[in-house]
Amino acid sequence: MLRSQFHPFRPRLLDSLQGYNRQRFLADLGAGITVGIVALPLALAFGIASGVKPEQGLITAIVAGFLISALGGSQVQIGGPAGAFIVIIYGIIDRYGFTNLLVSTAAAGVLMFLLGLFKLGVLIRYIPVSIVIGFTNGIAVLIALSQLRDLMGLDIAKMPGDFFSQIGTLAAHIGSFNAYAFGIGALCVAGLALWPRLFAAGGLLPAVLQAQRPLRLLARLPAPIVVLVTLTLLAVFLKLPVETIGSRFGELPRGLPSLDLPPLSWDSLRQLTIPIITIALLGAIESLLCARVADNMVDFKRHDPNQELMAQGVANIVTPFFGGIPATGTIARTVTNVRAGAVSPVAGIVHAVTLLAILLAAAPLASHVPLAALAGILMFVAWNMFEGHQFLRLRHFSAQYRTLMVGTFVLTIVFDLTVAVEVGLVLACVFFIWRMSTLFSVKPHLAADLPAGVQAFELYGSLFFGAVGKIEALPDQLPPGTRAVVLDMQRLVSMDTSGLDALEQLHRTLKRQGTALVLANVNAQPLSLIQRSGFEAVLGAENIVPSVADALAPEADAPRSG
Repeated sequence: MLRSQFHPFRPRLLDSLQGYNRQRFLADLGAGITVGIVALPLALAFGIASGVKPEQGLITAIVAGFLISALGGSQVQIGGPAGAFIVIIYGIIDRYGFTNLLVSTAAAGVLMFLLGLFKLGVLIRYIPVSIVIGFTNGIAVLIALSQLRDLMGLDIAKMPGDFFSQIGTLAAHIGSFNAYAFGIGALCVAGLALWPRLFAAGGLLPAVLQAQRPLRLLARLPAPIVVLVTLTLLAVFLKLPVETIGSRFGELPRGLPSLDLPPLSWDSLRQLTIPIITIALLGAIESLLCARVADNMVDFKRHDPNQELMAQGVANIVTPFFGGIPATGTIARTVTNVRAGAVSPVAGIVHAVTLLAILLAAAPLASHVPLAALAGILMFVAWNMFEGHQFLRLRHFSAQYRTLMVGTFVLTIVFDLTVAVEVGLVLACVFFIWRMSTLFSVKPHLAADLPAGVQAFELYGSLFFGAVGKIEALPDQLPPGTRAVVLDMQRLVSMDTSGLDALEQLHRTLKRQGTALVLANVNAQPLSLIQRSGFEAVLGAENIVPSVADALAPEADAPRSG
């Protein structure tokens, strides 16, 4: 019985290792090293933008990346710190402090694990796409706004957490604009945009040059690494007056920090309810969306959403013990992994090991990286996250869709993700109820030659709490002298307890008027509810008939007992 209630914990890695050979390992090795190199600047940038030290972003990519790949339900998904979490983490630290961020992350991990364990991963798919698009675009705007300080080299000690305060702070310090920092950031964005186009078919470089072996090897280098190394060397050799990782945070430590348990108490958990739900909700949505994107790019078995949530939960439980930040599935690194030829979760494990090797061997070199270059990388990430074409397409959709998407977008920017999703889901439910209620109808039956005193109606759709008013209004539509009302329920697909209560109220009202109620063509679900509730006994089994013809038989001319 327990096995039917809980989802079995079986990582996809176990299935992938069956028949695993040298050829598959080499494919995973190459893909893992490639995505590890791509993840390096992103992990540093996400850590800094989130309001923590850069090594904490790197630690998250290593620990969480390893656990998500080793324990997850996807063949190729890569986990780690994500751009979507930047504004969430920054806001939690600003309001509750870093220690409470660790507590919130671990508690959110427990919540995500339970969602997977109880087979609730599929529920995440029920969030309307308009809400997902709205908060994704809102987060993109907030990421871009948060990077303007470092992109322009503004002398701001600490950025506030909310949207309007950030705008006010940026405007107040615009006089400290650093042209060198802005130049590095602009070159970074331009380099990220142009590098892939240099070597693409029909790209900026002629085919003759692309055929040269040195350039073919150069084309394999990821754009973030090329841009970051180039701009770092430029800043060092020209001694540009720009802020670097070392000048703000000091030298990165070599290796992972010691395991340290954040303090836990029931009182702190109660105060952190909103951050915990926010991290768990965003982590679950992002990871499953990412896994679905990966499924559409490969021919492997589709991901297991519940196993993926359990792996995400374990990763977020463990990572805070090393000082890491929330982690989830990352679309950019997963896509890189797929395109690099990954065939199993081993590639994700190699990606984490690659990052650990870089941390051990080259941590001191990261201190020379200009913060403006990392800001440029994140501006490019925000640009790719922002789906402006979705706003241009709004005119083709309903007013409900537009309200949900634009409302979630605005609320994400002005308030936070939790408020945006909560309000969005409430509005989605209200719109759905309204839409479903409009689809339910009560129409006069088209049966010819109705006996005198008999009125017949057809029910269409679903009789639920949002549509019961149409049943309640039925007695007022009856002409004087009506002896029987026949309801044809052949096209009534479902009925809830509110709909049943409406039928019971209708029966009582008609009975007081001396009018019988007859139900015909009752489908399985409504009939089961009628029988289980005892309404069949109250109405009388003889008043539930197989067809309208039976209800209109000669013996129906006389009023039936009710």
